[in-house]
Amino acid sequence: MLQISTGSSQTWDIDYRPNGSTLVNGEDFAWDLVSLGNGRYHVLHEGRSYSAELISADYTAKTFVLKLNGQLLELQAKDRFDLLLDKLGMSNAAASKVNELKAPMPGLIVAIRVEAGQQVLKGDPLLVLEAMKMENILKAPGDGTIGSIKVTLRDNVTKGQVLIQFS
Repeated sequence: MLQISTGSSQTWDIDYRPNGSTLVNGEDFAWDLVSLGNGRYHVLHEGRSYSAELISADYTAKTFVLKLNGQLLELQAKDRFDLLLDKLGMSNAAASKVNELKAPMPGLIVAIRVEAGQQVLKGDPLLVLEAMKMENILKAPGDGTIGSIKVTLRDNVTKGQVLIQFS
């Protein structure tokens, strides 16, 4: 089950059945979809023809921009896990922004792979921390921009010390 919304104006509950049928808000949805390539589609529904094009897709944030018959449409998708988090009052837990990177253990900074103002994506390497004769690559916990780097090369750091602040 998916819940698709266009901001606060419209929401649809989409349920794909194992037999190939689709339910929208609990009712059968009969449509014919043909891929034209390069993110373009032709859709037939209730005798009407639609031209659809996928303009952009952020699969991590589950946001999509479609052009439907020449009109831009921004969509937000929520899967069953997102809906469960909403129901439990934890919907903001996944969206919380990380403001700083702290040292997970004491050690020595042996490499700095970013600079202030640089855009980083979740998982990008930021620093190399040597601890117990092992090099540990500290990675970005989320997408963001490096605000400031609080350490320099060859600094000894303590556990919990702020290494990088994000802006």
